[in-house]
Amino acid sequence: MSKGLRIGTRDSELALWQANTVLDYLKKAGHKTELVPVKSTGDLVLDKPLYELGITGIFTRTLDVALLNGDVDLVVHSMKDVPTALPEGIVQAAVLKRANPSDIMVHKGLGFLKGEGVVATGSLRRKAQWLRRYPNHQIVDLRGNVNTRLRKLKEHSWNAAVFAAAGLERIGLLPQSHAVLDWMLPAPAQGAMLVVARQDDARALEIARELNDKDSALCTAVERDFLRTLEGGCTAPIGAQATLEGGKMHFRGGVFSLDGRDEVRKENTVSLENAQGFGAQCAMEILDSGGGAIMETIRNRNVR
Repeated sequence: MSKGLRIGTRDSELALWQANTVLDYLKKAGHKTELVPVKSTGDLVLDKPLYELGITGIFTRTLDVALLNGDVDLVVHSMKDVPTALPEGIVQAAVLKRANPSDIMVHKGLGFLKGEGVVATGSLRRKAQWLRRYPNHQIVDLRGNVNTRLRKLKEHSWNAAVFAAAGLERIGLLPQSHAVLDWMLPAPAQGAMLVVARQDDARALEIARELNDKDSALCTAVERDFLRTLEGGCTAPIGAQATLEGGKMHFRGGVFSLDGRDEVRKENTVSLENAQGFGAQCAMEILDSGGGAIMETIRNRNVR
């Protein structure tokens, strides 16, 4: 019998759900597989906001090391957590069919939207967009896995917290008291699952490519090119979403000041044959339309 594939994953409930989804697909296709859970820095350090930790790929680095060391053969990530530049020796093997990319608000009643309120999120992107729409609200930091964040919302007197819809839907924890934030630009690649492998592992790459969804891979590639060109990451409020319809790609993206007062957004459409470089093109348009000044202000603040 051929050697089985070892799938590396974080050990949160959501990460294990995602890894088990990949494992089940591969087993049904006749491949021998097993899970290897690994703790990440992002899971271990919960007393600081993500943007203060100063680590690129905070949820992915430990798994990258395990992959490069040969301790695992494939790694499953929430694609929005993965830096746009993969470590040397690691390559994208597959993007699974994308789930709901939207952000949602889990709340304790909607009355606070008309006045003052306290909303919890650890994301600069969500914070900036929320404050732009609700400047009278207070934002508090919220860290931890999905289960931990839901518990903290219940325990505190906060009015609401913001989550990725896909995470709650995947593990069956979406409360009835939620609202879809269709006005909020999601994180690039939000709702997508990424499988990576070692560049020199031809067998793992060939097997993992059976999982690849071409449309999801194309849309997330454009979104991540947009992010890469803006030089973003978890230290800058950047949102993007690409969708396909009628042989065309529709794109919306934006960059926001940290306090939400300033934003530059763009919406654009291109034929699929011209989608190559589309994300970078949209990013350059944003930079030339005032987004460059916003990014410069954020960079200057980060180096202080």
